[in-house]
Amino acid sequence: MTAIRLLLVDDDPLVRTGLSFMMGGAADIEIVGEAADGSEVEELVDRVHPDVVLMDIRMPSVDGLTATERLRARGDAPQVVVLTTFHADEQVLRALRAGAAGFVLKDTPPAEILDAVRRVAAGDPVLSPAVTRQLMEHAAGTGTGADTRHARARARLAVLGEREREVAVAVGQGLANAEIATGLFMSVATVKTHVSRILAKLDLNNRVQIALLAYDAGLLEEDGDGGH
Repeated sequence: MTAIRLLLVDDDPLVRTGLSFMMGGAADIEIVGEAADGSEVEELVDRVHPDVVLMDIRMPSVDGLTATERLRARGDAPQVVVLTTFHADEQVLRALRAGAAGFVLKDTPPAEILDAVRRVAAGDPVLSPAVTRQLMEHAAGTGTGADTRHARARARLAVLGEREREVAVAVGQGLANAEIATGLFMSVATVKTHVSRILAKLDLNNRVQIALLAYDAGLLEEDGDGGH
């Protein structure tokens, strides 16, 4: 079994030491590097080639949001999991929109942080439906461009077919592929194909961005009201 290559990024040396001690003991995870600031991330990624970056948001020189945006703009970007102290923080939302695969709280139990890294490495998001909903509700109440964002999201989603749209709504509800397959009466393989096509058509990085776009477009409210 090939170990997941993990890069730790946090400006607090005690946090990095704790994470390294906690995660380095897992047989399937290899700590390949540590950084104290976002400014060090790209050079380290080029040197150690991590599969996953565990990224603190608040750092003194280059913050985790900027570092995430820079990484996810690359063609060979590793997955990024954001470390934060808040559930619904504007910077967390911006990091997710930039392409982070999810986030974990700094006081999350060690086993859950390990699970998050494994899931992201396997291509799955690390946001529970409850946390996804909380973030989206926070997104709806922040900024002055909600109407513009809604219109742009609607326009982007117009390229999707009917089944792709249904899958996008299900992804926005935080459902796993197996749950989507059951709810829409299709195979898991077909769900995966639809998700891949949605990502390609919309030029998105991951399922979290599908969920945010579906919410911005108002699709989740429509589904909850029984409309389409």
